[in-house]
Amino acid sequence: MRRIEILSAEIREQIVSEAFDLLRDPGMRVGHEEARALLEEAGADVDRTRGVARLPEDLVRRALETVPREFQLFDRDGEPRVQYGGDAVHFDPGSSALNVLDPDSGEHRSGLSSDLLRLVKVAEVLPQFEAQSTALVCSDVPKEVGDLYRLYLVLLHSSKPIVTGAFNLATLGTMIDMVEVAGGPPAGDQPRAVFDVCPSPPLNWGEFGSGSLVQLARARMPAQMVSMPLAGATAPVTLAGAVVQHAAECLGGITIHQLAQPGAPIVWGGAAAIFDMRHGTTPMGAMETAMIDAAYADVGKSFGLPTHAYLCASDGKTLDAQAGMESVMTALVGALAGINMISGAGMLDFLACQSVEKLVLDAEAIAQVQRLLAGIESPGANIATDLFAELGHRPDFLKLKQTRELFKKEQSLPSALIDRGSLGAWQNAGCKPVETRARERVEELLDQYERKPLAPEVEEELWKLVERAARNAGVDSVPRYA
Repeated sequence: MRRIEILSAEIREQIVSEAFDLLRDPGMRVGHEEARALLEEAGADVDRTRGVARLPEDLVRRALETVPREFQLFDRDGEPRVQYGGDAVHFDPGSSALNVLDPDSGEHRSGLSSDLLRLVKVAEVLPQFEAQSTALVCSDVPKEVGDLYRLYLVLLHSSKPIVTGAFNLATLGTMIDMVEVAGGPPAGDQPRAVFDVCPSPPLNWGEFGSGSLVQLARARMPAQMVSMPLAGATAPVTLAGAVVQHAAECLGGITIHQLAQPGAPIVWGGAAAIFDMRHGTTPMGAMETAMIDAAYADVGKSFGLPTHAYLCASDGKTLDAQAGMESVMTALVGALAGINMISGAGMLDFLACQSVEKLVLDAEAIAQVQRLLAGIESPGANIATDLFAELGHRPDFLKLKQTRELFKKEQSLPSALIDRGSLGAWQNAGCKPVETRARERVEELLDQYERKPLAPEVEEELWKLVERAARNAGVDSVPRYA
């Protein structure tokens, strides 16, 4: 199916040209000493006093040449599940929400480990999510080890590939070790996870961000850049201007990453948004946000690079019509743009809140989007004429063998969460609102979940990594989930 291209060739070329101009002047801030040294040795003009590196275009283009144009993420059993590159489209739950929408009270509250486990189990059963994510910050775990503990829970309870990320350099190395312990083959051969790495807008790869790029590249663990220009606040107000800034930040990040380890996998990604001048908020469900994402993905694809975006999220606060409209609208734009990994399902309130009930609703929408991407095919030598030769003018297509054989292939059939019954059937079932049906769907999926345990020695090694990191961070204890 043909994907949309939101930029004309002329504007895309101008965006790329101006991004290279920005890297030369004013350049980008680089906080990590080793990253600055790599740039300087490669020919960048580095002002060590200000921590600013000015990158010549030829240096950046040399780095671009060594980036893999595609790579795969593998599941626990070593099977390829996620294709980064080309126009393949995958979805995962959004990451690092602080709150959860409580299914009983309807209130937003701090996320707990039990909430993350509930989400992971549901996402594990749903085929629409080819990858898991470390979706919630667990407030019942000390923040010093919160990032690696989230990953620990996902590794224990999921076999799917994982989208994750560290909160500081002290824990990043342990998280890489955890993935390799639980994922089987070394990361460079069959990576199980991709790690989000974020610059700070505008044009600032801080100590943590640039240091993470270096460390991930050396480990050959895939890195996923999450550039976050806010159009009108931390980036130019025009959508095109925000895309220029995004391109410059990603090009700078790629240069650091490839200098540390040429050929290490990296993703052209982000969580860009517009800035709502009326409320001081960052609408992730706005059409303009989706347009920025589709546009920067277009730029990344012009370099032949794997892509990522934050879409399929809503700025609404509950499971209402706004949440459905924004999530479906932006998921559809991202899918038609051919973005390889679309994060954000389940998320509300400007990415601050996760809802497992919204996750199952989003899964139904994603199934419809995936059906659209599959397109329309001919069933054989004839599309319809042989059927009319058999039936003539009789409206008896329900009786045909082809109907029985192909209707499940032709139609994406939703679960009972989506009401396609008659008014009478809905009334007889108790007139259940979508929130009730979503909760029932969640419970149904939780009943279907079966944990596939790791080998006992692997689980023990994982736990020792968590315990060691906790001790090093001065944390007395963390809960152990079996």
